[in-house]
Amino acid sequence: MSIKTRRKFTTEYKAEAVKVFMESEDSLPVVAKHLGIVENTFRRWVKQAEIDAGNGPEDAYTTAEKAEIRQLKRELRMAQQERDFLKKAAAYFAKETGN
Repeated sequence: MSIKTRRKFTTEYKAEAVKVFMESEDSLPVVAKHLGIVENTFRRWVKQAEIDAGNGPEDAYTTAEKAEIRQLKRELRMAQQERDFLKKAAAYFAKETGN
């Protein structure tokens, strides 16, 4: 049984692959197969490129917005951990001074 490793593609590679598709007269499945990319993955890249270009649905997030949301979630998680730690520390010291 072989284990497949997940391939990583750079942003530049994705952009270039989408550009090749946009300039090609071939269908998306043909271009994806030619580039050696799984069709559904390539379809997501093309869809995201359209959203980033302002041609997607109004409620769709651009790549920059998605990155900002990830960063804000990370910061929120850190702030919540710090808050929880401070609550525990305050309770501990309140207990110590209460004796």
